Amino acid sequence: MTLMAINLQEEYNNTNIQGIIDQLEQDLVGLAPVKARIKEIAALLLVQRLRKNLGLGMKSASIGLHMSFTGSPGTGKTAVANRMSDILFKLGYIRKGHLITVTRDDLVGQYIGHTAPKTKEVLKRAMGGVLFIDEAYYLYKPDNERDYGSEAIEILLQVMENQREDLVVIFAGYKDRMDSFYESNPGLSSRVANHIDFPDYTPAELLQIGKLILEEQQYRMTDDAERALLEYVEKRAKLPLFANARTMSNAIDTARMKHANRMFNSGDKILTKSDLVTIEAQDIRESSLFEEISNI
Repeated sequence: MTLMAINLQEEYNNTNIQGIIDQLEQDLVGLAPVKARIKEIAALLLVQRLRKNLGLGMKSASIGLHMSFTGSPGTGKTAVANRMSDILFKLGYIRKGHLITVTRDDLVGQYIGHTAPKTKEVLKRAMGGVLFIDEAYYLYKPDNERDYGSEAIEILLQVMENQREDLVVIFAGYKDRMDSFYESNPGLSSRVANHIDFPDYTPAELLQIGKLILEEQQYRMTDDAERALLEYVEKRAKLPLFANARTMSNAIDTARMKHANRMFNSGDKILTKSDLVTIEAQDIRESSLFEEISNI
């Protein structure tokens, strides 16, 4: 029996997966558990491909690629899904490597006979790539007997099973609601092999995200402004509709607006480059959040 030797590092380098993972590290602050899980999945996919090339495990079932991303809004689920589609494409598990993002409205119709064509059209566009279904639990509404979401789920189940070699489906949403969704749809749960939980960002991580956003837009913050922004995040995280990185992005937009208004109202002052790129603490503290707190 001839033993074949494989240079795993060479095979890994040839796929350029490391470039994708490096980009993920660069694009996303924090999320260490998520990044570690993505690396584990990438390693499994690479080794599985090498085994297949050697004719190993041919009689066993193909590896399950459908996934579940759970976590609060603004924790990087869509960004990671994009990178995951790149990895799957580089390793030859999908033909095209594109990502289609949809919600219930894209899949479920409003009358009899409307849902199947909508769902099948979405699946047709997604074939050869990754279908990302955000807030997937809205597909299932057990309290409404006339709801057509269950029809979309049945079609998804068939395609996920029968065409799993040509499509990867990622379901996403809040963890508690997704858990209930899977409990109510055991057939769906059994077809989702990879579950990744996305933690909320810490205030320090959100501050880092805010600084990166400003750097990309060629702004900077004073030390007092950084302290004000950190205080803003700590207070905002305790209020409803907090959305992690999205909330930070909105806060930065507001700060830029306040900064621009301050520049506009500076009268006859000659503005320097430093004036035009520097966010001051007052630009943060003029947020309605601080006004509401001061009025309590």
